[in-house]
Formats: sequence, C-alpha cells, structure tokens
Amino acid sequence: MTILDIAALRASELVSDPFDHLICRQSLKSDATAPLRRDFPAITVPGSLPESALSFGPSFAALLSELRGESFAQVISDKFDMDLAGRPVMITVRGQCRASDGKIHTDSGGKLLTILLYMNADWATPMGRLRLLRGGEDMEDYAAELAPTEGLLLAFRCSEDAWHGHTSFEGERRSIQLNWVRSEGYLRRERMRHKMSAFFKKRKAGDGAQH
Repeated sequence: MTILDIAALRASELVSDPFDHLICRQSLKSDATAPLRRDFPAITVPGSLPESALSFGPSFAALLSELRGESFAQVISDKFDMDLAGRPVMITVRGQCRASDGKIHTDSGGKLLTILLYMNADWATPMGRLRLLRGGEDMEDYAAELAPTEGLLLAFRCSEDAWHGHTSFEGERRSIQLNWVRSEGYLRRERMRHKMSAFFKKRKAGDGAQH
C-alpha cells in the first residue's frame, strides 16, 4: 500500500504569491490516515526532533521512506524546476507546541526546499494556523493561512523572502518537516544539533516528571 497520493501532488499548482510554494490539501491516501494516527511517534516535548530520537510504528516508517523516495523527489523537482536528485535529505518531527513557537522566520540558507506535512485529525481552533507572509514584521500581512490538518502538505522554495510563521498555540500539533539541503556537511551539523537538543529536551521532561 502506498501512502502518499502522488497524483494529488502532481495536480497541485505552484503559486508565487508571496513566494514560490504549492499546497496539497490532501497528500495522503484515504486508507493510510488511520494507521498513521496510530503509528505517529508519542512526543511529549516541544521542538523539532530527529527521527533517530523517536519510536514509531510501521506505517509512519513507510511514510518517511516514501518522502525520501524517487517518486516524491521527482514530482517536487518538476514543480519547482529544481534538480533534487542526490541532494541530502533531513527529516524532523514535531508533536507538541509551545505558546512561544511559530515566530516569523525564513528557513536557513543551508536549506534548498522545505516540505511541511501536517498530521492533526482535526483543527477547529483559529490558533496555530500557518501563515505565508508578505514580509518579516507583521503576522497579519499574509497571503495564505493554513490549518494544520491531516494530510495537508506545503512545499516552498527556501529564500530570503519566504517569511512564514503561525499564530500562538499550546498543545499537541503534529507535523513532519523534510528539507533538501545543500551539502552533507550542513546535514551532519544539523543532525548533531537536533540530536543534542532532543537529548536535553527529554532529560528536562524526565526531570520534571519526578517532581
């Protein structure tokens, strides 16, 4: 069983306002969503965690494999007219959000392209919605606002004007981030940074549970 709906991704339109991006409202096959909910890693700490720091079930493992696969890379390459073949890939996962998360930012210069895939079964609240912004100062000046619902996939070219962020939210907010990056050296540094961050987050959570 395949998990990603490659046909839906191919049908998604590349948009240039406010920066190059595409939105696929349902990038997952309908019969994959229930197993993915079950197999998503149990995350109790905020922040981005590397997959190496997580335990998860088989359908989630299969999704990560497809995100790394040639079919997915090819459709994204075609959409953005960017050769991603052989480029290093970095994947991180989020499960919890702090009220302070989501500040306006662009992705770092070592990243070529960002994929955000959301995994929340429902999202009724107006809080925690991702905004694609026209600048780096005003969260209210946005071209698009996206509820982080299950299967919603955003892809965007990493550039100095790719401003984005989300409104304040605290609680469970599940997502996967994939980046194609410029070099193996950058990938190694980022993996080490995320690994150390995950270690200290888990240690802090463990300490807190003892009191």
